[in-house]
Amino acid sequence: MAGVLYLCPTPIGNLKDASERVIETLSSVDLIAAEDTRNSLKLMNAFDIHVPMTSYHEYNKTQKAITLIEKLKEGTNIALITDAGTPAISDPGEVLVDMCIEEGIKVTSLPGPCACIVALTLSGLSSRRFCFEGFLPSDKKERNAVLEELKIEHRTVILYEAPHHLVNTLSQLRDTLGEDRRIVLCRELTKKFEEAVRTTIGEAIAMYEDKEPRGEYVLVVEGIDRKEEEESRKNDWVSIDIESHMKIYTDKGMDKKEAMKAVAKDRGISKSEVYKALL
Repeated sequence: MAGVLYLCPTPIGNLKDASERVIETLSSVDLIAAEDTRNSLKLMNAFDIHVPMTSYHEYNKTQKAITLIEKLKEGTNIALITDAGTPAISDPGEVLVDMCIEEGIKVTSLPGPCACIVALTLSGLSSRRFCFEGFLPSDKKERNAVLEELKIEHRTVILYEAPHHLVNTLSQLRDTLGEDRRIVLCRELTKKFEEAVRTTIGEAIAMYEDKEPRGEYVLVVEGIDRKEEEESRKNDWVSIDIESHMKIYTDKGMDKKEAMKAVAKDRGISKSEVYKALL
């Protein structure tokens, strides 16, 4: 009988956040796959857990997953943990989970700490609809593409960032989203000196002109207001006349009636106003 893969969330700063169920699971499995075994050893010692550990991280995620799959097939129960937080959130855990599902191996996820959710609920920004982007792509072209998508994102956006990249990322957010967009900078979550700075992107950049960012950051960014988006879209068309605007759509094969409807929507005016302008 095949073993089970347990996804076990670990504390993101406060050891007391480790649930009884997670501790019990870590104590009872046959093997623990950890992002950094040296770092996880502190957690094991704190809860008197003496289970063999093996490393599973970004640089061995595919090859090591094959090895872990074989062990699971042999009946080994394995717990997957990260340095902090929930496995498969901004770490290679998703690769192992996907492979387990393909092989018909049971996977179960235990509830527990997750930095992005802690930051969102702490931010004061809308939590009804949100999107999690994790770390922005390192590739410049891909990164710019994601930033352009975020420019028109209505939902609250959650990002992760390292301290040495923080100012650069804030600058890129300012250039794309504007300096007045509200943002909450969270750090040291669940720890003694937990901090959630509620400000704007422009003011956040000014904050770090004289001080160096410290600690891992979770950035919670306000989504664009629908009215603001509509105004922005209308302004994009102000620079061209209605006749040229119509031509953009008719050149794409749209008939005149549909083109007039599209132009009216783009500019926030009625179809009759478009018709009069064309006359």
